[in-house]
Amino acid sequence: MDGVEILGLVAATFTTGAFVPQVYKTWKEKSTKDISLTMYTILLLGALMWAVYGFSIQSLPIIIANLATAVLLLIMIILKIKY
Repeated sequence: MDGVEILGLVAATFTTGAFVPQVYKTWKEKSTKDISLTMYTILLLGALMWAVYGFSIQSLPIIIANLATAVLLLIMIILKIKY
C-alpha cells in the first residue's frame, strides 16, 4: 500500500465517519423530523455506485469508504421510516 492509498483511507475514514454523529443522535433521540428521506436515499444509491466503481478499479479506499457509508445511510433510512 503506497502513500496515496493511505491518504485515501484516511480521507475515507473522515468522510464516512461524518455520518456517525447523525446516526447516533437520531438513534438516541428517536426523532427524524428534520431528516430528508429523499436525500439519504440518493446518497445511498450514489455510495453503492461508488462502491461498484471501486471494485471495478480495485481501489480499496473507495470500496471501504462507500460500503461503510452505505451501511450508515441504510441505518438512517431505516430510522427515518421507523420514527
